[in-house]
Amino acid sequence: MISLKSVRKTFRVAKRQAGFSRAVKALFSREYELVRALDDISFDIRDGEMVGYIGPNGAGKSTTIKIMCGVLTPDSGSCSIDGRTPWKERIAHVREIGVVFGQRSQLWWDVPVADSFQLIRDIYKVDGASYRKTLDELTERLDLNEILKTPARSLSLGQRMRCEIAASLLHSPRTLFLDEPTIGLDAVSKIAVRQFIKKLNAERGTTVILTTHDMQDIEALTERILLIGKGKILLDGSLAELKKRSPEALDMTSEEMVAALYREFKI
Repeated sequence: MISLKSVRKTFRVAKRQAGFSRAVKALFSREYELVRALDDISFDIRDGEMVGYIGPNGAGKSTTIKIMCGVLTPDSGSCSIDGRTPWKERIAHVREIGVVFGQRSQLWWDVPVADSFQLIRDIYKVDGASYRKTLDELTERLDLNEILKTPARSLSLGQRMRCEIAASLLHSPRTLFLDEPTIGLDAVSKIAVRQFIKKLNAERGTTVILTTHDMQDIEALTERILLIGKGKILLDGSLAELKKRSPEALDMTSEEMVAALYREFKI
């Protein structure tokens, strides 16, 4: 069970105008601006639920995910995941979560993927039998057999993303956070990854929080959508429920409907 109550987070950001003289001045006297990334965020996610967390760039999605992962501490409010506060019980918490950030890697750049997997196994202290069983299953389902001996730096983006997903699941987490998991994948690989995530949810009851701009991923994987904008939760419901908001939305594609929602809420 994931529960966020009245979560707020503000960042202090240095500001200055362009120009060399202003850059020199900023060395001695800096101006700062307070940016409210999250403003009274509250929602609950049940065990085994798959939720799409969507919104434009800068809406607060990544900040929310980092708080739920224990990377950031909110200014106020509470976050509980399986009865734990992520930033207070980080070691116990990270044993139960898996995270895939499309723009960041958890693989060691210059070593073969199999060695990165072994290092991750050691970090999470996964016993040998469970590790081999999980790795064999992931290798088969994500078609990794031909690339396990390849250094991460030599992989294509699509190959790396499949390895990133596998790496996040080696310790069998209860909750999986996915940020753009199909970025760079071709059509066939996208379908394979979506099917794998759906099967993972169905067979293991893994809770999945998906952050993406690809509405086909949202349609294929999630039954519930949380729309965030300017640090606030604006909508909470299914795609079908969102389309019922207006007669025009019934004839829109998912991308058109989301774009219309952005315009409606001026985000």
